[in-house]
Amino acid sequence: MAMFHCKIFVYAVSSWLISAFPALSATALTKVVVGYAAMNGRVSPLWIADEQGFLARYGLQADQVYIRGAPLLVAGMASGDIQFGRSGGSATLAAVGAGHDLKIVATFSSRNSYDLIARPNIKRPEDLRGKKIALNSIGGTGWMGVLFWLEHLGLDQTRDQISMQVLGDQPIMMQAVETGIADAAALDGVFSKHLRQKGFTVLGESANLPQRTVGQAMVVPQSFLSQRPDIVENYLKAEIEALAFSVAPKNKSTVIKTIMKRLKANANDAEEGYQDLLKGVDRKPFPSLEGLRNVQRMLKTRNPKIGEVKIEEVIDARIMRKLDETGFIDRAYAAQGVSLK
Repeated sequence: MAMFHCKIFVYAVSSWLISAFPALSATALTKVVVGYAAMNGRVSPLWIADEQGFLARYGLQADQVYIRGAPLLVAGMASGDIQFGRSGGSATLAAVGAGHDLKIVATFSSRNSYDLIARPNIKRPEDLRGKKIALNSIGGTGWMGVLFWLEHLGLDQTRDQISMQVLGDQPIMMQAVETGIADAAALDGVFSKHLRQKGFTVLGESANLPQRTVGQAMVVPQSFLSQRPDIVENYLKAEIEALAFSVAPKNKSTVIKTIMKRLKANANDAEEGYQDLLKGVDRKPFPSLEGLRNVQRMLKTRNPKIGEVKIEEVIDARIMRKLDETGFIDRAYAAQGVSLK
């Protein structure tokens, strides 16, 4: 009986603490699932946010889950199983066109990051006619990168009978091109470098594809954003501080180690991934309206419903504006010795 009364007392005290100090209870209970669909150097801030304690600083405990393919990631968000998704604009727009209410609250990468690499027998863009291009998924960011490259090079998938092969993530695509299973692939620098060194043809350098896109966006369900804007804000604060940490020269060795561990890369490849990070991330990750419009333009001919989506309603930049206007972003970089001026 005494033990029973003791338990009642503990419960009563716990309940009083929760009601008296809601911030403490929220911190203890704030567990979220963060899904991401890419494995490259530009994802480093997401990992750094966990490893360096930035998430914990804002009372968050995040399960970070790699999901192979942005369409699967977006499906997880639509079902409510995933609260935050590092996804691309193409999969997000496809989900919105299908009736799911998702919002892009930040864009961490709004520039093309893929080199177009082909087998040595392919010398010119027109040599891709009738050939096979390796993909991670149909509808994902890599697929969108291929479509942008084909447009840039004056090619058309249907007219030129170019087939898309879904084979796996970037290491698998790289191997497929190397062994001849596929003829070409759009790869991040850490993977394209391997084929370059073996004499494979570079049909397009990432820096030569100028139009904005939405490569890595932070996407959340509208219902979650409406119910817990405080958690979304805290999560963005953690990722921004992690981003500032990641691009600061003084932290390079730490970031390199993270890339080596997460990508199972050697030191040279990790250096390439680090350079991809420096070149490919947006220091102030505002949602990119221009990039999303470019994505919609590419997709609406394949899916008319996506053409009906009001792009402005997919983006919610209120939290990012608040963080910028209050000086939070500038302070985060200044704390790491980085100036945004």
